[in-house]
Amino acid sequence: MAMSESVCAGCGGSGWKIIERDGVTGAERCECAVAARAGELEGGADIPPLYRQASFDNFVLPQDNPTSHGALGQVLLAVKAYAKHFPVTERPGLLLLGNTGTGKTHLAVAALRSILAKGFEGVFFDYQNLLERIRSSYDAASGTSDREAYRTALDTEVLLLDDLGAHRVTDWVEDTVTAIITYRCNRRKPLIATTNWPDPDAGFSLVQRSERTPGGVGYRTALAERIGSRARSRLFEMCKVIRMPEMEDYRVRPMRQPL
Repeated sequence: MAMSESVCAGCGGSGWKIIERDGVTGAERCECAVAARAGELEGGADIPPLYRQASFDNFVLPQDNPTSHGALGQVLLAVKAYAKHFPVTERPGLLLLGNTGTGKTHLAVAALRSILAKGFEGVFFDYQNLLERIRSSYDAASGTSDREAYRTALDTEVLLLDDLGAHRVTDWVEDTVTAIITYRCNRRKPLIATTNWPDPDAGFSLVQRSERTPGGVGYRTALAERIGSRARSRLFEMCKVIRMPEMEDYRVRPMRQPL
C-alpha cells in the first residue's frame, strides 16, 4: 500500500528522524514536527486577523522619504536582531514607542511570530481589552476565558501587550498593569509592548507647540502618567527600548499596506 501523502517522507510520521554525525547515530526532531508545533503555537497566540501574516519580509519601508526609509530600516534591523537572538538574558523584553501608524504593531507581531516559530509559547493582548477582561472576571457570570486572562498575562512565556497606556487611567488600572509588569520582570519573562505615549528617556521631548496655552507651548502626556511610574520603571529595566522615527501615518497613506 502506498504511503499517504500526508505522512512525512523524512520521518514516516514519527516526528523524529535518524541522523549520523561524525560516525555517531542519533535522532533529532523532524522539520515537519517543528513546523506543526509552530503552527499550533501561532494558532493559540490570539493574533488579530489584521496581523496574522505580519512578518519582517512584508514590512513596507517608505520609498518617498529617504530619511524615514533609513530610520525605519534601522528599527526593522533592531527588532529582527531581537527576535533572531531570542531569548535574550540581559533585557528579555522589547518596548516600541512612537506615534500612531509608524508600524509598531506589525513589527511586534513579526517578532512574536518569529519567536513562536522557535517553539516558545506566546499570546497577543490588546492592552485595553485585557484590562476590560480582567475587570469583567470579577463578575460571577464571566466566561472562563475572561477569568483566565490575568493568569495568562502573568504566566505565558512571551506576552505581547499592544497599545500600552490606551486605557483611561485609574488607581485600579495602574495597580493591575504594575502587577503584571512587575511579576514578569521579577521572573525574567519576556514582554513585547507597543505604546503611542512618549518618554524622555527614549529621546522624546514632552514640550510641543500649542495654540491653546499661553505662550504657545504645551506639554505631552508621558508614558509614566498613563501606566504609573512603577510600571514604567520596570519596563525600562526589562526591555530593549526602541523609538520609532517621526513619520507620516501609514494608515492614511494611499495605496499602502496597513502596518
